[in-house]
Amino acid sequence: MIQVNNLSKTYNGTTVLKIDTLEIKKGESFGLVGNNGAGKTTFFSLLLDLIQPSTGNIFNQDVQVNISEAWKPFTASFLDESFLIGYLTPEEYFYFIGDLRGQNKADIDTILEKHEEFFNGEILKNKKYLRDLSKGNQKKVGIIATLIGNPEVIILDEPFANLDPTSVNRLKKVLKELAENKEVTILVSSHDLQHTVEVCDRIVALNKGEIVKDIQTSEETLQELELFFAV
Repeated sequence: MIQVNNLSKTYNGTTVLKIDTLEIKKGESFGLVGNNGAGKTTFFSLLLDLIQPSTGNIFNQDVQVNISEAWKPFTASFLDESFLIGYLTPEEYFYFIGDLRGQNKADIDTILEKHEEFFNGEILKNKKYLRDLSKGNQKKVGIIATLIGNPEVIILDEPFANLDPTSVNRLKKVLKELAENKEVTILVSSHDLQHTVEVCDRIVALNKGEIVKDIQTSEETLQELELFFAV
């Protein structure tokens, strides 16, 4: 479970995020939507202790993330290509992450084989460094790397961006399969309302750093969100 209490982030006197309380249950697939500047990436950065809160705190399975690193072994994330190591090939990167997660080469090869369709023949065995891959293929590497080591919490920022339509559909399949495992909590932020609604049980909308909607996904959710953001 992730618990947020009196959380805020202020830059130069401007508050960019203010969440009084938020609880994300274990096993939930949680979607975070909003316009540019709504606070989505700021929230994920706070959740991953990449920046310090101005007030409040976040607990990830009873661990306060900004005072302990005990949450890291069961949490995986991919926010952008800065998480990658550009001078490694995809295979080298996957094995490196596997080593950090206590996985052997055979464990990694099993994961890579399972997601061969998602890679579409463009990632592995091409002898390319990560820095030379397209943005979309870098994203594929980062996303699949989060699955290594069977994390209990997976955090993905804009996972659908820069992917072609076929890859988007394959990614949605991956995320839906993950969501079936109620031991895994998935957090996804996206500008794309339809994709997010399709893969998440619950949607929270941010506007100017504050929660303006918190709804369980239903057949009406997409239309409700589209009407809200059309104003």
